[in-house]
Amino acid sequence: MPENHVFEYATIRVVPRAEREEFLNVGVILYCPKQKFLQAMIVIDVQKLSAFSSHLDIIELEQNLCAFERICNGTKEGGPIATLDIASRFRWLTATRSTIVQSSKIHPGLTTDAERTLNRLYHQLVL
Repeated sequence: MPENHVFEYATIRVVPRAEREEFLNVGVILYCPKQKFLQAMIVIDVQKLSAFSSHLDIIELEQNLCAFERICNGTKEGGPIATLDIASRFRWLTATRSTIVQSSKIHPGLTTDAERTLNRLYHQLVL
């Protein structure tokens, strides 16, 4: 029987006007230390985002969301944050901030397969 491992995840949100506290989930980030897994799944639905907020700069938003993925992957294109260890990258990406791209609070769970769990959460919380 496969062993369960602790994981943590957060949803990635677009918050066009922080003072209104309205958001649209656009992704999920999942971290599982035992499986050395850190990955984000993101969707940029331009039609939905434009209907949600007509003043969003979609190109800038896409660049910011792609940075999440580059930092998760630890590539040099992700900048200095991407060179940190996997736990530090997750903590940095999920830190509380008041920008257009935010993450939810961190939620824990158990998984035998972090990638499958990420896919499940993505379909439940984003799509």
